[in-house]
Amino acid sequence: MMPLLSVRGLKVTIRTDEGTAQVLDDVGLDLERGRILGVVGESGCGKSTLIRAIMGILPRAGAVERGEIWFEGENLLSFSEAELARDVRSSRIGFIPQDPLLALNPVFKVGSQLLEVMRWHAPSDGTRGSERRKRHVGRLIGLLKRLQVPDPEGALERYPHQFSGGQRQRLLIAAALACSPRLLIADEPTTALDVTTQHQILLLLRELVAELAVSLLFVTHDFGVVAELCDDLCVIYAGQTVESGPVRSILDSPAHPYTRALLACHPDRATSFRGIPGSVPSPLAPPPGCRFAPRCGDVRAICSAGNPPQARAESGAEVRCVQYSDWSADLLVRSHES
Repeated sequence: MMPLLSVRGLKVTIRTDEGTAQVLDDVGLDLERGRILGVVGESGCGKSTLIRAIMGILPRAGAVERGEIWFEGENLLSFSEAELARDVRSSRIGFIPQDPLLALNPVFKVGSQLLEVMRWHAPSDGTRGSERRKRHVGRLIGLLKRLQVPDPEGALERYPHQFSGGQRQRLLIAAALACSPRLLIADEPTTALDVTTQHQILLLLRELVAELAVSLLFVTHDFGVVAELCDDLCVIYAGQTVESGPVRSILDSPAHPYTRALLACHPDRATSFRGIPGSVPSPLAPPPGCRFAPRCGDVRAICSAGNPPQARAESGAEVRCVQYSDWSADLLVRSHES
């Protein structure tokens, strides 16, 4: 069977006053049905742009230069804006944003906001008018009960500021699930929460994935969250996929130097406060060859000669590094022949 979501060779550029930024360049990932895929990388690596490209909400200055985004056997890049809005967003792909306080309108009651999502995107069940609204309210109350929101009926009549941060996040999870999507995309939804609430939300998400037979694309910068929640992992650096595979394999035997460097920065593994030297390169002027070469502790002369393709490491993960590819040898042969 095809993966539920498959991104292949995705390149996204954004026009700026300083020039054209290559925000994503050859990004690929697969999300199997019923599994949780974590996407990890530093700020500025292109994680949010990847989400926007999948949902078709890139800024006007952004464009998909090449690549494919397959969802349930259909290439989303062939959809018009109207088709994406009507047939994909919320109804087939639900979204959980990072900051629930900003995502919810402070001047409207929670119930009216969640019902508006269902009004536009819930699949038709043959009912209309007050009967349809009654069914939607009943589904929302059921979801809020499952999400452990106190007094679900009364919650629909309250405003966002009357809820705690963890409760607001549960409201947004309810909104994302309201129209029975097959895929959930979560953009660092636990970043602003305390550790206890974060654990509760992660446990709840894993239970919901199993109960509702949905898949989850979870964007984060925290390997602790990845280890607790995810089945598979995709590591992105400077707009490129550098390592992907089962979570346990990558955490036990990280292959790419960037993955190893990220893991070494985690509080549970860090031996110093040094971190990774340098910073993520500007998408306006990416370095030649391997994007991570200027910061890599295992850099070689061949690393600046070109961008290596994906290869398979001993752990089974797909890795973009000359250490695991015949690409460097082929390049030297071609250079010698020319």
